[in-house]
Amino acid sequence: MTTTATERAAVRKESPGADGPRRRPGRIRRAGLPYLLLLPALILELLVHLVPMVIGIVMSFKELTQFYIRDWGTAPWAGLDNYAMSVDFNAPVGEALLHSFLVTVAFTLLSVGLCWLIGTAAAISMQDTFRGRGLLRALFLVPYALPVYAAVITWVFMFQHDNGLVNHVLHDQLHLTDKPSFWLIGDNSFYALLTVSVWKGWPFAFLIVMAGLQNVPRELYEAAALDGAGVWQQIRRITLPSLSAVNQVLVLVLFLWTFNDFNTPYVLFGKAAPEAADLVSVHIYQASFVTWNFGAGSAMSVLLLLFLLAVTGVYLAVTSRGRRTADA
Repeated sequence: MTTTATERAAVRKESPGADGPRRRPGRIRRAGLPYLLLLPALILELLVHLVPMVIGIVMSFKELTQFYIRDWGTAPWAGLDNYAMSVDFNAPVGEALLHSFLVTVAFTLLSVGLCWLIGTAAAISMQDTFRGRGLLRALFLVPYALPVYAAVITWVFMFQHDNGLVNHVLHDQLHLTDKPSFWLIGDNSFYALLTVSVWKGWPFAFLIVMAGLQNVPRELYEAAALDGAGVWQQIRRITLPSLSAVNQVLVLVLFLWTFNDFNTPYVLFGKAAPEAADLVSVHIYQASFVTWNFGAGSAMSVLLLLFLLAVTGVYLAVTSRGRRTADA
């Protein structure tokens, strides 16, 4: 028996591939384990995002109105008619969509710019150690931590015409207006929406910039101070260049979130947003669920998706090229 075992061991040494087939299945199983663990998340992603997206694209090519809600698959095929109606800016539907798009662009640019500016300023001011810094950081994050509906409903009460806090401060105490203003209707609705968006969005910018500042060595600021650089020169020459990669991602995320924001205007104004605050997200909702033209609403959604994909692609291409140029 000992001789037989020795011979088998010798055979294994002479045949290196003998154990290969028996080890390979184990290696395959170990290599496939990460993909197996990711499979449930991928399936949920397909069910939650991709499948409704594909259904929405199919609906955009159908004449889907309230008469076909029971069985939308029987709706007549409309081809590109819904898209042509949406981009016909001389017709009422296209003109309203264009106005909503321009309002959304102006709102997004102002909101993203103010969120980034306030968040960056707050993050820089919180870098130095002082008593109460932890409490201030926690307070700064309160608007971001609050549920959207609770926060926006609070602002609805504050914007009330007769007994709202905003009019009480601006008109009764500071006397900045001749009479109490209507903030939830008319042209002032744009400023009300912008205020709420910035209030609940800048803490996210503050959090991201503050995390990015942790990677900036303090020795750079000490050396700059020894060379006679002031606070603004340090921010311009050290802080902002060090945060370029963080800011590129932050601005893109804020842009996508703000441009697609539906909860804030819907809770603030209801189903019918004022003309001055008619964002694309609410406009598509009205086209789909108020006028019951789901085909046109789906076409507008697809156009919005294509626009955001185009902007994202151009933004990433420009920022990547700028990063490569800076590295070179």
